[in-house]
Amino acid sequence: MDSRISRRALIAAVPAGVALSVLPRGALALDVNGARALIDKAIGDVNRVINSGKPEPAMYRDFEQIFVRYADVRYIAQSALGPAGRGADKAVMGAYVKAFQGYISRKYGKRFREFIGGKIEVTDARPLKSFFEVISVAHLKGQSPFEVRWHVFDKSGKNQFFNIIIEGVNMLAAERTEIGAMLDKSRGDIAALTAVLQKTG
Repeated sequence: MDSRISRRALIAAVPAGVALSVLPRGALALDVNGARALIDKAIGDVNRVINSGKPEPAMYRDFEQIFVRYADVRYIAQSALGPAGRGADKAVMGAYVKAFQGYISRKYGKRFREFIGGKIEVTDARPLKSFFEVISVAHLKGQSPFEVRWHVFDKSGKNQFFNIIIEGVNMLAAERTEIGAMLDKSRGDIAALTAVLQKTG
């Protein structure tokens, strides 16, 4: 695959120009070194998967494990759903979060799979508002390196990332748009949205 296509495909996963609309609170115990260490580990796992030579389905399972290990899945899923999730049945929300986990892992697993033969490496980290931003650089064959930024907090009591920004394009905000559109098509029914997510990504 042409590496330029790979890059476009990755960036196309999130609409351009969308601003982060929900900011978490309370990254108190976490520090910049802890944030950087977390993303170093996550990126190490991603690099191992993309260069493992495994078949596609196995790679997607590995990406889902990485997502569960290093990301605040529930926060991301609930933020993507927005106000529609308030007051929703606990079992319905649990099923939605599980389906979202698989959906987002397949979606970004496909993008990262296109990095085969390349690598991602952490270059910097800094405090940013109530969380930390870890800056990494993606190196793909045949094209200029580009930035991938990770937002890290300890909102759930555990150091986790809750957002990825690719060349200024925001994953968390974009998923709010995409999940919102899917929910509209599902006539506001979260269970119906869950069924769609199980087949999407």
